[in-house]
Amino acid sequence: MSIMKMFTTAASALDAQSVRLNLVASNLANAQTVSDSAETAYRAKYPVFAEVLEQTNGEVESKGVRIASIVEGKAEPQRRFEPGHPLADEEGYIYGSNVNAIEEMANMMSASRSYQNNIEVMTTSKELALRTLSMGR
Repeated sequence: MSIMKMFTTAASALDAQSVRLNLVASNLANAQTVSDSAETAYRAKYPVFAEVLEQTNGEVESKGVRIASIVEGKAEPQRRFEPGHPLADEEGYIYGSNVNAIEEMANMMSASRSYQNNIEVMTTSKELALRTLSMGR
């Protein structure tokens, strides 16, 4: 793999993890929101990663990662009985988001670690390129 391909691959991973971190931040920001119905309650959002492939000279080569889509969490919104709340429905229920803060914190740590690892790949690739160039001196 050439140095430039390493940079391209690591850069695509940085972009993907950046989107993941933004979604975690959005999920955590909306963790305590409430709504008047289950349909309008905030639902946690998660990225779906996909490998980017390129075919050259009959060989398939990985070129990195991309966000294939963003999906909503499947868990049902939290239904709470609070008849005095301004958003309560006719039966007195409000609906909270389906965000699990503990799961989001774990996702944040994982995405942050992946981001750091890809920065390290780029730094190491740069050092290798500089050392290769200095060999000719």
